[in-house]
Amino acid sequence: MTADLRQAVVDLLGAPGYRPATARDLLRLLRLDKKRRHELKRVLHDLVNDDRVVRVHHNRYALPARAATGRAEPAGGDRGGRDAARRRGRAAQPGRHPAAPRPTSQRLVTGRIQRHPRGFGFLTPDTGGPDLFIPPRGVGDLLDGDRVLVRVVRDDGRGRAEGEVVRLVERSRKRVLGVYRAAATRRHGGRVQAYDRLFESDITIAEEDGGAARDGLVVGVEVLAPPTDHRPATGRVVEVLGSPDEPGMDLKTIVRKYGLRPEFPPDVLAGAEAIDDAVREEDIRGREDFRHLPIVTIDGETAMDFDDAVFVGGNGDGTYELQVHIADVEHYVRPQSPLDREAYERGTSVYFPGTALPMLPHRLSNGICSLNPGVDRLVQSCLMTIDRSGRVVAQRFADGVIRSAERMTYTNVAKILVDQDASVMARYRTLVPVFVLMQELCGILNDRRRRRGSIDFDLPEPEVVLAATGEMTGIVPLERNVAHRIIEEFMLAANETVASHIWRARTPSIYRIHEKPDPKKLEEFDTIARAFRYRLPRPFTSIEPRAFQDILEMAKGRPEERFLSRLMLRLATTCYTHFTSPIRRYPDLIVHRILRRVRSGKPLSDRERRDLEGFLPETALHSPRAERNADDAEWELIEWKKIAFMAGRVGEEFEAIIISVHPFGFYAELLEYYIDGLVTIESLPGDHYRFHEKKLILKGDRHGRVFKLGDRVRVRLDRVDQFHLRLVFSLAEPAAAPGRPGPGRRR
Repeated sequence: MTADLRQAVVDLLGAPGYRPATARDLLRLLRLDKKRRHELKRVLHDLVNDDRVVRVHHNRYALPARAATGRAEPAGGDRGGRDAARRRGRAAQPGRHPAAPRPTSQRLVTGRIQRHPRGFGFLTPDTGGPDLFIPPRGVGDLLDGDRVLVRVVRDDGRGRAEGEVVRLVERSRKRVLGVYRAAATRRHGGRVQAYDRLFESDITIAEEDGGAARDGLVVGVEVLAPPTDHRPATGRVVEVLGSPDEPGMDLKTIVRKYGLRPEFPPDVLAGAEAIDDAVREEDIRGREDFRHLPIVTIDGETAMDFDDAVFVGGNGDGTYELQVHIADVEHYVRPQSPLDREAYERGTSVYFPGTALPMLPHRLSNGICSLNPGVDRLVQSCLMTIDRSGRVVAQRFADGVIRSAERMTYTNVAKILVDQDASVMARYRTLVPVFVLMQELCGILNDRRRRRGSIDFDLPEPEVVLAATGEMTGIVPLERNVAHRIIEEFMLAANETVASHIWRARTPSIYRIHEKPDPKKLEEFDTIARAFRYRLPRPFTSIEPRAFQDILEMAKGRPEERFLSRLMLRLATTCYTHFTSPIRRYPDLIVHRILRRVRSGKPLSDRERRDLEGFLPETALHSPRAERNADDAEWELIEWKKIAFMAGRVGEEFEAIIISVHPFGFYAELLEYYIDGLVTIESLPGDHYRFHEKKLILKGDRHGRVFKLGDRVRVRLDRVDQFHLRLVFSLAEPAAAPGRPGPGRRR
């Protein structure tokens, strides 16, 4: 059936007179029953993956040859972009991109461009996989976020691939935010100083494109043409947000910039309001009752919702009983409901300092779905028997009901297990034996995982401290303690147990897979590690995670531990499904649905399997994109607050550590605030410095002073760039006297 549909799709797309159509249009053109829509989407996904079909404007589909020759232009096209270009007398499409058909033997890939300020770019493929490098001549007039069709021209098979842009597929709708600066006279328009590192120079705004912008206000800009070596970017003001000094403007700007959803639509809110705010007796019938057990949640002090609760008991044969209870969001959020569709679009909750944009309305995320203490809550439960070696020897799953005994924090659990704080132990005296068992089991699970070569990261995470106004007042190191490790080990065990159960049932599902590290990134990491006399084993293609753990153990307590750990975080490998956070991650909700179906024992019908196989690839592509977007937004807002915090400290001196060295200088991170900035090579006093690439050092020609990774330095804050999120430091040390070695030079 699927093979016939594949051929039918290809035949239709190749038919004379065919114009690119959406999946919905294709369903109609192929005269398919609506029940086969997921099967059609899966077929289209596979054809795109095989490079037999490409996505063009607004998620329409065409054959690659037609896309390459431009015959795939949909009716209406990118009207706004073409109208704007026509008004300026220039082509709507990048003028430097070849439009001739490409040989079908060459691999064609569609994806979005990430444009670099220096003119080159990277293509992130729609179907996943490594990025492709696009040289400056190929990027041309493309905007950051444009979807393009690319021909792979070089691929060394080691993660280094280069592409050539065949054609623009879809213009980016990404907005650039910045501050409008009016020209001296209105007829000369104005310019926008962008909150974006891609725009080193201001965006020019013509008089007719200024809209309601006024001098000094934050505005949203549609970029009409990117900057080049010869001219600045041009744009059109599409919204006015207000004064940059308004409270909360930083959050408002980030939400707009990343296209986040601050409000829920009326039908979604209505769906949430229709759900009872307490568990009903009819909801409990048929569920396993765990309310008699001392089950607890363990989270951070500022946690807003509680997905998971845990309990550990000891068995007479020396094994442990680990219970992981996860909020039964699936009971309340039904497939294809407004709540479900909105959760899919959001993909994830977004957590900012002091606030959050939840995936589900507060009535669910903080109410009936959250495992709050002292109230009945519905759960899906993963119940594991674990032996003294850390092996899961038995498992079962259940629909359950719990009543959390306590809302525990990481801090208080650590006070019980590590500090043995008398007052805290007295307060939770009935739970102390349970926490002791949790610590024992955590150690066993951790030992087993380390023997398997998993990597542990135990460095403190910086946490932003805010005033009531939302302004940052400081940064504190959030130390990881035994309670963090307990929850991490228990959640890993539950995720892996659920994944293996669904896998053995041969039911289509969704998994969290971290592919093997990019060999190029491994080479970069090895170069840095060798500067500290560590070395990764060869060949990189068969490297095991244990190699990274060995380096971490050798670096423990040394200055380089901090940034070697950060680099490793990008390389760590593991594979499991997501089961434990359905309140805040959509893939977890999908896994709950699949697990419940597997537990029912009722096999999938052919139609259900086709629908699932059609839907899961969409989710597997959409959800990670939403998560990356959320991560980027969270990171940038924190950077904004850090930069604003430092703006009043120009001229002050700080202790810092060198975290990277480059031909143009080095980056130093302030030890107190976890904020980094650049010390330019020109600003280094008393000598002429050269960059030694193999050793990753800067060395003075005359006095021989060396600056290398991990060195402690004292720096002065000279400049704050709030638009490009940059700090510029200088060395707050006297120049070395002639004839005497400076600090760091070997005598």
